Amino acid sequence: MAALLPAEWIKNWEKGGKNEFVQLCRALSENKNHDVGFRDIQQALYELAYHVVRGNLKHDQASNVLGDVIEFREDMPSILADVFCILDIETSCLEEKNKRDHFTQLVLACLYLVSDTVLKERLDPETLESLGLIKQSQQFNQKSVKIKTKLFYKQQKFNLLREENEGYAKLIAELGQDLSGNITSDLILENIKSLIGCFNLDPNRVLDIILEVYECRPEYDDFFVPLIESYMYMCEPQTLCHILGFKFKFYQDPSGETPSSLYRVAAVLLQHNLIDLEDLYVHLLPGDNAIIEEHKREIVEAKQIVRKLTMVVLSSEKTEEKEKEKEKEEEKTEKPPDNQKLGLLEALLKIGDWHHAQSIMDQMPPFYSTSHKPIAIALCQLVHVTIEPLYRRVGVPKGAKGSPVSSLPNKRAPKQAESFEELRKEVFNMLCYLGPHLSHDPILFAKVVRLGKAFMKEFQSDGSKQEDKEKMETLFSCLLSITDQVLLPSLSLMDCNACMSEELWGMFKTFPYQYRYRLYGQWKNETYNSHPLLVKVKAQTIDRAKYIMKRLTKENVKPSGRQIGKLSHSNPTILFDYILSQIQKYDNLITPVVDSLKYLTSLNYDVLAYCIIEALANPEKERMKHDDTTISSWLQSLASFCGAIFRKYPIELAGLLQYVANQLKAGKSFDLLILKEVVQKMAGIEITEEMTMEQLEAMTGGEQLKAEGGYFGQIRNTKKSSQRLKDALLDHDLALPLCLLMAQQRNGVVFQEGGEKHLKLVGKLYDQCHDTLVQFGGFLASNLSTEDYIKRVPSIDVLCNEFHTPHDAAFFLSRPMYAHHISSKYDELKKAEKGNKQQHKVHKYITSCELVMAPVHEAVISLHLPKVWDDISPQFYATFWSLTMYDLAVPHSSYDREVNKLKVQMKAIDDNQEMPPNKKKKEKERCTALQDKLLEEEKKQLEHVQRVLQRLKLEKDNWLLAKSTKNETITKFLQLCIFPRCIFSAIDAVYCAHFVELVHQQKTPNFSTLLCYDRVFSDIIYTVASCTENEASRYGRFLCCMLETVTRWHSDRVIYEKECGNYPGFLTILRATGFDGGNKADQLDYENFRHVVHKWHYKLTKASVHCLETGEYTHIRNILIVLTKILPWYPKVLNLGQALERRVHKICQEEKEKRPDLYALAMGYSGQLKSRKPFMIPENEFHHKDPPARNAVPATVQNGPGGAGMPTSLAINTVRLEEGATEETDKLKEKSQGVVKVINKTVNATPKVTTSNGNSASNSKIIKEKDDKEKSGKEKDKEKKDKTPAATPEMKALGKDGKDKPKEERANKDEKAREIKEKTPKSDKEKEKVKKEEKASKEEKSKMVVTIIESKSTAEKEREKEPSRERDLAKEIKSKENAKGGEKVPVAGSLKSPVPRSETSESEREQKRRKVDTHSSPSHSSTVKDNLNELKDSSAKHYINHTTPTLSKSKEREVEKKDLDKSRERSREREKKDEKDRKDRKRDHSNSDREVPQDSTKRRKEENGTTGSSKHSKSESPSDSPRLNEKEKEKNKSKSSGKDKGDSIKAEKMEKSSSGSKKESRHDKEKTEKKEKRDSTGGKEEKKHHKSSDKHR
Repeated sequence: MAALLPAEWIKNWEKGGKNEFVQLCRALSENKNHDVGFRDIQQALYELAYHVVRGNLKHDQASNVLGDVIEFREDMPSILADVFCILDIETSCLEEKNKRDHFTQLVLACLYLVSDTVLKERLDPETLESLGLIKQSQQFNQKSVKIKTKLFYKQQKFNLLREENEGYAKLIAELGQDLSGNITSDLILENIKSLIGCFNLDPNRVLDIILEVYECRPEYDDFFVPLIESYMYMCEPQTLCHILGFKFKFYQDPSGETPSSLYRVAAVLLQHNLIDLEDLYVHLLPGDNAIIEEHKREIVEAKQIVRKLTMVVLSSEKTEEKEKEKEKEEEKTEKPPDNQKLGLLEALLKIGDWHHAQSIMDQMPPFYSTSHKPIAIALCQLVHVTIEPLYRRVGVPKGAKGSPVSSLPNKRAPKQAESFEELRKEVFNMLCYLGPHLSHDPILFAKVVRLGKAFMKEFQSDGSKQEDKEKMETLFSCLLSITDQVLLPSLSLMDCNACMSEELWGMFKTFPYQYRYRLYGQWKNETYNSHPLLVKVKAQTIDRAKYIMKRLTKENVKPSGRQIGKLSHSNPTILFDYILSQIQKYDNLITPVVDSLKYLTSLNYDVLAYCIIEALANPEKERMKHDDTTISSWLQSLASFCGAIFRKYPIELAGLLQYVANQLKAGKSFDLLILKEVVQKMAGIEITEEMTMEQLEAMTGGEQLKAEGGYFGQIRNTKKSSQRLKDALLDHDLALPLCLLMAQQRNGVVFQEGGEKHLKLVGKLYDQCHDTLVQFGGFLASNLSTEDYIKRVPSIDVLCNEFHTPHDAAFFLSRPMYAHHISSKYDELKKAEKGNKQQHKVHKYITSCELVMAPVHEAVISLHLPKVWDDISPQFYATFWSLTMYDLAVPHSSYDREVNKLKVQMKAIDDNQEMPPNKKKKEKERCTALQDKLLEEEKKQLEHVQRVLQRLKLEKDNWLLAKSTKNETITKFLQLCIFPRCIFSAIDAVYCAHFVELVHQQKTPNFSTLLCYDRVFSDIIYTVASCTENEASRYGRFLCCMLETVTRWHSDRVIYEKECGNYPGFLTILRATGFDGGNKADQLDYENFRHVVHKWHYKLTKASVHCLETGEYTHIRNILIVLTKILPWYPKVLNLGQALERRVHKICQEEKEKRPDLYALAMGYSGQLKSRKPFMIPENEFHHKDPPARNAVPATVQNGPGGAGMPTSLAINTVRLEEGATEETDKLKEKSQGVVKVINKTVNATPKVTTSNGNSASNSKIIKEKDDKEKSGKEKDKEKKDKTPAATPEMKALGKDGKDKPKEERANKDEKAREIKEKTPKSDKEKEKVKKEEKASKEEKSKMVVTIIESKSTAEKEREKEPSRERDLAKEIKSKENAKGGEKVPVAGSLKSPVPRSETSESEREQKRRKVDTHSSPSHSSTVKDNLNELKDSSAKHYINHTTPTLSKSKEREVEKKDLDKSRERSREREKKDEKDRKDRKRDHSNSDREVPQDSTKRRKEENGTTGSSKHSKSESPSDSPRLNEKEKEKNKSKSSGKDKGDSIKAEKMEKSSSGSKKESRHDKEKTEKKEKRDSTGGKEEKKHHKSSDKHR
């Protein structure tokens, strides 16, 4: 602090310092702020005195100025005394004596300013002595001690003899008199004062007696409280508290028990603020620390009990003993020495002093106080009183009287609540202190819940102001907190009380499920850990649940169910958690558990729903089994339980459905299993691939027929449950979102969710997602009203373009909407006009269809590229996708079957003697009603189908526009309509097959039935390989129905002539668009149709064998599923059946250990195939193999990427078509096919034209050679020309000969390059094969030295000598090989070399045909074969000349020679051994239409010497087994060693090989491997092309 007295003032004291000091003091004493002024004056005086002590100022100068200053303030002498006191202490400590002297002189000089008494009080006795104010300091000290003792420590001794007992007697009489009169406390108080004075009574003892009397007369609060209050004015405030403390102290002995009256008196005094709680609290026992320790001990004990209960103890007696001991211990701990704090708390609650009670409760651990029953009951009573008026107004149920609760007499009790807002102030607080101990008062529990219900009613009714709404929101959150902290925990502690549970549900059902589930979650996972009591209860519940579940069986469902019910009323979360954990482990518990849950309350069912969702969402559980290929069994069990429980009991579904939707949103489709089960059980709609054809047929009828004959289980009484499911979906707007999410998730499964998962699992998930979509969509279609459905499902373009729903799913969802729309429009039109004629009705129906479908036709245009609509019209597309089997055919046999069943049932009922008559009557009535319903339904469907067929008849002319080609039209039809839909569902598969047949029967323009069927049967490998398991099953059904139709036509000429004879679908000439007429010769005749069917069967066999031999899981599984489905109609031909049987047998052997599921499939199919064997027929019975008459044209069918068949009318054309089938890109294919049409037309119109190059019939063979060369060589030219198909054939023909040779040479080089490319191995296995093969060829080349002339001449001789069989064999092997390889040449090959179409060339072909036929050619198309032979001979010879530049001549000759020998031997051996097999193989000519010319020439080259002849021994035909090959090899080896010894080449070769047959056999094997390798690479190439063409589509 800065000095107030500057040094200058002291120096110039007399001049001006003195005046300055006086001015300063005056200013300070006038300061308004008293405290600041006081301190500053103190400092100023101190500084002045200090200058004196130091000798800077004389003491008389200081005393003078102090005399002037002393008048400024009243307390100036006191301030001065304080300053002296401080200086006294300071100077006494100093060593300098002069300073002490200065101080003494100053004090002496100032004695006239400060009185002696003040100085004696403040200065040290020694100083006083030196100042002369006292004589002796020692005496002074003794005197002061005596006075202090007398004042503070000496107690007033009451002479008890002087206190007269009469006084106390009078006092008690005064206090104990009848107080009901006009006696007031003031009057009595005066009397008490008189008694104290008169009888010398001790006032404290009087107060004690007043308290004692008050204890005995508690009803006189109004008298005693004012009396004590008045009396306390005469005493010190603490006295009352001390006296009460002594009273409590008296009862603190271990045996003592504090009387309740004392607690009450203390409580009342506290309530009237006569004592402070803090003052009294310290007198009470036990201490707070002891209470906290006790609380902790309780928690530990509870945990120990839990641990003991969860431990496995073998001897049950021991546990019982332990429990008894525990109970005794608990009893002991419940009687503590006497907790006075709790006693006081109880008293406070009873009189309604909530404020003080709350303070005491806050000092203790949470819920410690209310865990003592008396306190809990007292608090409950207080709540009763507080809520009474509000409860009477809004809470009492109608018709209930109830017993009113009287309010507390004292006015200081909490105010009673009149409104919900007032509840929040006090009552909610009280309830929170109660916590789980509200369980002691079920009546109060019910009252609180009813108030909650009343509040929710008010809360949910709108129309209140914004402020009110905010208040209500706050109240609502308070109510939720009360529910969480008080109501649910209390329910857990109640003895099973179903009424409370139902009462609580009354309030809960007004909460949204999100709030309810949140509450259940807290209850289950947190509440039980917060209180020792609840910890025990949880353990006991689990213990009891285990006991019940161990004994639960189907037989004791009722008693066990009652026990479960009892247990569930109080602790549902814990019980259900345990039950669900058991169900997840043991799925055989599901049925008994579902049946046993019938004694639950509504609240419990709701909790169960929550527990199920929580179990499903458990993040610790894996959703897949350890092998990662199947869904975990716990999830399957839970899903199954869900379905059963939700169907049987009225549980709210919203939460579960929302959970599934959320999982789908997150891209997880595992949980669709739950939705699938729920819909199946609740709506009775089941999705299974195991349906029989009878069931499928029934599914195409009306709803009644579906229910009776379509499902596995007889599904009854699903009306209520399906209604509940529908309501849940509509109320929470989940119907469409679930559909869309499922539709999108199908691709999500593959591209997002699939990821690292096993292919098998991805397929399963995809199927599950798809099946659930179909099932769910079916449920919505059959259960939603028209308005609901139309309101929710958007139009098709919105579904596809905005929601990105796949087209098949989008139409699936929209289809019921169209049907609803059309029927409602039709009904409207019928009502408008009453015309009853059938024609009128049909006309109205067609009108309504047009009205409804017109916007759909517009909408679908945006779904595909404009190019698509060149071939098929939007109307056709929409018609296909909007119809169902119900619209196309009536399943009469199904209706009859069900009606007959009912008749049999009725007969059985009549015959049953035991059935009581009234039941008989009921049952018969039920059957009759069902029968009538079915017949009515059949009639209705029949009318509907007739109307639909009429509509289609009118529409059909605009269906197929075929602006490009018929082939392209079929491609679009298959790609956009048939294939996506036939794998959508089993019924859709049947629908697709029926629809194709229908389009054929309607004689639809531009629709080639033949092409369509051919494309479907020819290329099933790709479609089969890309299916999931269930899709394969549906695809199999589709093929089965297609085969059924084909087989029907194949079986009987009459049927064929009637259903196909002159239908445009069986025209074999593909004319330019716009000209569809044709004579009988253009139609495919019956016998050729049989050839075609045989070809299709062969194709199916080849594809099946290919798939079975890939070794890939999906290929094998899917083809086995497909084969099982088409078993009724395929295989029909014996040798094809045998080939399949061998392959399947091989699969059985290979997969037995590796993949048991494939083994099971293969075994199943194998068994069924064997049982079909008696029904198979030899090939010659399946189709006639004699050459047909000249004009009976063989139907050769060309196979493009989709396997497009093109029947043509002329043999040469046929040959060309077969030689040059297309596997190029789609663009090429489209254009080339367009060209073919034009050419065919031209050729047909001018059958006898000789072409411009002037070749005569005699050189037709040479021309054919050239033809072949060109085909094999000019791929690039073809591509160019194909791209400009406008040129006429004549123009193309001109000047062609001159260019032939260079083109051929170029072609050979191209081919060589391509061949090398094709041979590049695509896998490690193939690389190994190639290495082996190279090694073998090197060895062989080193052994053989042969001249090119020899080889050439021998080759020619052999050609002459050998019957054409051998060439057939070579050709057949090649053709099959090519069918397996990648086929890549445009169709237009046939246009390249203009061959004369004269009679002579045909006659020559006839001769050759006869020549071949003498050797029993098994080909159904001899013309084709002949031409092929010539072509192959010529091109093979020609090819030899062109291979020399690329191979060394000598090596080539060696190989060539060796090959010829071998081929001769093998073919002879084969003729004897495998006559039938060869016939079978020859049939494959129709396959060669998809060959690549460079492939065929390559293979010819190989036959003629570039690779070994061992190719002949490769089992190209599916009917050759590998084992057969080996046998043949051995026979061939032995023959080769003996037969041709005279042949120099053979001899030379044999000399060089130490054991020729061994080497050769090894070489044979290696060549076989090479051959297999090329087949597989060819297949892969073919697959690539297919994929690329798919993309193009």
